[in-house]
Amino acid sequence: MKHEEKQPYVKLAIRKTDTLKIFFMILWEIKSMNDKRYIFLSEKLNELGRMLGGWNGQLEKQNSLAKTREK
Repeated sequence: MKHEEKQPYVKLAIRKTDTLKIFFMILWEIKSMNDKRYIFLSEKLNELGRMLGGWNGQLEKQNSLAKTREK
């Protein structure tokens, strides 16, 4: 799969991760999730978000380099 083809999927994964963070925060605020579980899941989602953000940044660089070379 080409770099340009991967980026929409990575961006979708970032949006879904952000949505999960919001849902978990709501569950925690209404006391449907205890502190320990919320902290554990939040840390995992933050780690995933950092990885996806790094991957997205790398794809953006590769895509911009490819566009520069085409010109």
